[in-house]
Amino acid sequence: MKPDIESPAWVDLRTYDQSDYDRGRSGVYVLLWWLVQAIAFPLSPHFANGFRCWVLRRFGATVGEGVIVRPTARFTYPWKVTIGDFCWIGDDVVFYSLDEIRLGHHCVVSQKSYLCTGSHDIGDRQFGLTTNPILLGNGVWIATDCFVAAGVTIGSNTVVGARSSVFSDLPGGQICLGSPCRPKSPRTMADLADSPT
Repeated sequence: MKPDIESPAWVDLRTYDQSDYDRGRSGVYVLLWWLVQAIAFPLSPHFANGFRCWVLRRFGATVGEGVIVRPTARFTYPWKVTIGDFCWIGDDVVFYSLDEIRLGHHCVVSQKSYLCTGSHDIGDRQFGLTTNPILLGNGVWIATDCFVAAGVTIGSNTVVGARSSVFSDLPGGQICLGSPCRPKSPRTMADLADSPT
């Protein structure tokens, strides 16, 4: 039997209203940021990480020293983003920063990964907007093409394997994989005597 596709919708998107959501800046400022990002980032040379970090800081992001941001990375609202020292942000990464996104030091967010701080209330006929922060501890690696959902905290030194989907908190010092992403084994470092066994 085929699924029913003709029943009336339970939501009414005509009533959607996010007027109470605070972007943190005026509409004009948001549009200016989107224009600058659309032009300055993709046209800057691949090696011009310092320039891209400077642009992010001018628009309110907190960016540490030695940070690498690739030209095709995207930040919805940089004033809601904190990036620690010596982090790498890969090509086509999206920071959908409707809420805070905070990276510790020495984090890697690899190409095509999507950090999403926004969602919608599926039990609300108006499909109301919900937001929650994403927090990454020091030394976290989000491998290529991962999705990290709103409200997630990832403990320090954890690796999230390629194409994983993270919907809940992950403990520190683990290798985590899958959709939904789960810890699979401790992460060990050859030259650290105190790494987990």
